[in-house]
Amino acid sequence: MSRLTDRISYLQGLAEGMKLNPDKDSHKLILGILEVLGEVGESFEALAESHGELSDYVESIDEDLADLEADLYDDEDEDLAEDEDGTFEGSIEYECPHCGTTVEIDPDEVDFDEDALCPQCGKELFPELPEEGLDGEPEEEE
Repeated sequence: MSRLTDRISYLQGLAEGMKLNPDKDSHKLILGILEVLGEVGESFEALAESHGELSDYVESIDEDLADLEADLYDDEDEDLAEDEDGTFEGSIEYECPHCGTTVEIDPDEVDFDEDALCPQCGKELFPELPEEGLDGEPEEEE
């Protein structure tokens, strides 16, 4: 921005050197334009300064958010980390939909096509849900 204000100052200096008469209409116009141009330059400088402060603030918030995400999600990443071969290390905690017992499941050892039973109540951990029709109601079997 200093280049812009330097150029405006240069033009204002030229006008002063020309000894423009503020009483003449054509000179009055040029002096008015230079005055407005000076105010615009000052506004741009203030805007650039505010923009710099805002950018610094946003960058600070972004760093804080990255730290918070790292703290929050690092534990989850450690519990369930995917190996190179696509298998997972760790276990998942799953709540039985029937009795509410929390069951730890190893995702590599569970076959979701077969019936996995709750150790507490003996019912299916992953019951099949009824398919919904277009109206959101369960479809009737024919």
